[in-house]
Amino acid sequence: MSKDFIAHEWQDLIIAFILDNPRGNVWAGMGMGKTVATLTAIEYLRLAGILTRPVLVLAPLRVAASTWPDEVDEWNHLKHLKVSAIIGDADTRLRALKTKADVYTINYENIPWLIEQYFKMPEKKGQKRKQIRKWPFGMVVADESTKLKGFRLNQGAKRARYLAYVAHKSARFVNLTGTAAPNGLIDLWGQNWFIDAGERLGRTFTSYRDRWFQRSFNGFSLDPLPHSQKEIEEKLQGACISVKPEDFFDIEEPIVSRIKVKLPPKALKIYKDMEKTMFAELNDLESVEAVNAAVKTMKCLQIANGSIYTEDGSKKYETIHDAKLDALESVIEEAAGMPVLVAYNFKSDLDRLKKRFKKGRVLDKDPKTIKQWNAGKIPILFAHPASAGHGLNLQHGGNILCFFSVNWNLEEHDQIIERIGVMRQRQAGYDRPVFLYYITAEGTIEDLVRERLETKASVQDLLMNAMKTRKENT
Repeated sequence: MSKDFIAHEWQDLIIAFILDNPRGNVWAGMGMGKTVATLTAIEYLRLAGILTRPVLVLAPLRVAASTWPDEVDEWNHLKHLKVSAIIGDADTRLRALKTKADVYTINYENIPWLIEQYFKMPEKKGQKRKQIRKWPFGMVVADESTKLKGFRLNQGAKRARYLAYVAHKSARFVNLTGTAAPNGLIDLWGQNWFIDAGERLGRTFTSYRDRWFQRSFNGFSLDPLPHSQKEIEEKLQGACISVKPEDFFDIEEPIVSRIKVKLPPKALKIYKDMEKTMFAELNDLESVEAVNAAVKTMKCLQIANGSIYTEDGSKKYETIHDAKLDALESVIEEAAGMPVLVAYNFKSDLDRLKKRFKKGRVLDKDPKTIKQWNAGKIPILFAHPASAGHGLNLQHGGNILCFFSVNWNLEEHDQIIERIGVMRQRQAGYDRPVFLYYITAEGTIEDLVRERLETKASVQDLLMNAMKTRKENT
């Protein structure tokens, strides 16, 4: 059910900036609601007759497929916007592109395919591109724009080079990111070129590099000159708005974001069958004890996470879906290089996490692991809440915790949060917010687990109420 939108102060700033600046960078920290703010600005521009052509949103795959369309569905004031997600195989993408809509979303990997629908790209250097049909988009939004940081005029990723052909054919272009320069000022040129074609920071990356950077002592990396920070900031005045969580939030409390994923139809059917069996078994018991009830729900939780053990006590499992892995990838991309602590529940979860995220490490008993995490040398750390209990200090390594999966154990949940929590951040001298992400499967028993963690209600009471509701609805 959609709801009314009341903009926060920082969202009003983002909306006003997009309205007043046809081309600009919105640097808004994690959890600031920049997606709905951008969509609101798009709707205002449409209503005012300023934006008469569709909007193209570039985003990571899951964000393009779900986040932007879901955001439109969530808010009443956006109900007139139609979103078409250009994802899937080539035929599916083409149908989505031909569907009449106000906003089209596409993942970065498919940018070359999209551009080729409108231009015949040169096969050799020196050849000119040939226009096949008119470029239809009046505005482009690059969500997680750090993906464009590597752009160079004559080299770099193919998707950014292709996008460069059309970036200035749209009157409006907005970069959205939480961390504009994860690796330092060197990351800014590529992104900002799509805003002004190098007007502010230099027509070429070489000119940008030579003006504001020098080779480091190791001869490989580039370090900014002493005057660079101030001068670059002055050059970007009017082209950027920076909205930091610590300027608006009470950072003495964690900033919580809930990411709901939809199970694919096949996975949803498997889940519903298992849930029906679980409730039937619980209903047959004369009295539901919390421990027994929690055990009975484990199969449902496994499916919600994306896999299920094929035999009790077996290490063998069957993968059912990757929806949560895709969601976690979006969180990691939004973190833009900042380390992320990931809480998992089952060993099958860990196995799948390690396969997807090759740079991830497991929190084990080796003291070196914690030292390396706290030194910033581990970008993704997988930890079971039971192994991250009392006494561990992980606050130096990061301030982002994502629950890939949740369980009923309230103490373990609170303890892993405390490892990087607000108190420890302050004790270590860090004046930064703590971000908590919960990835949950929509319409599953994870909703009950989340209610348990938030309200501290008993497992027994939650399950009994759920069974009662189920009976009333059948």
